[in-house]
Amino acid sequence: MNYSIRPIREEEYGCLDEFLYQAVFAMEGAEKPDREIIRKPELQVYVDRFGEGQADFCLLAEADGKTVGAVWSRIMNDYGHISDGIPSLAVSLLPEYRNKGIGTALMKEMLALLKEKGYSQVSLSVQKDNYAVKLYRKSGFRIYRERENEYLMLADL
Repeated sequence: MNYSIRPIREEEYGCLDEFLYQAVFAMEGAEKPDREIIRKPELQVYVDRFGEGQADFCLLAEADGKTVGAVWSRIMNDYGHISDGIPSLAVSLLPEYRNKGIGTALMKEMLALLKEKGYSQVSLSVQKDNYAVKLYRKSGFRIYRERENEYLMLADL
């Protein structure tokens, strides 16, 4: 599959709402929650006022003439928060573009970008049953802390 990866433009910040929704995990066979779920304060930290923080970086993946994926970082008090010096990541793809190597490419480029910007570590949170755990391990993340239903993962850059 042909795709490209590029930095987000300020006028595209609104697309992060869609990718935040796509990042909401639902078990296979379970119905995905209503889109209004992303309005919850614990999820709004991923997108509210994006671009204003020092670690607010985003890369978009494009294929077939549209944006099909995003990976973004922030220093925020989210599910993946470890400390105020370690950015947290969110990554998601439209369902029909998953399992095609795009997520791996997005992660690789974001990790390189964060290293270039002077960060030495990055974290994320993922549900234990989420297929993306494999992607994160392959990208260099390790389990930092195990919670009841999720892993807090950390990668050294």
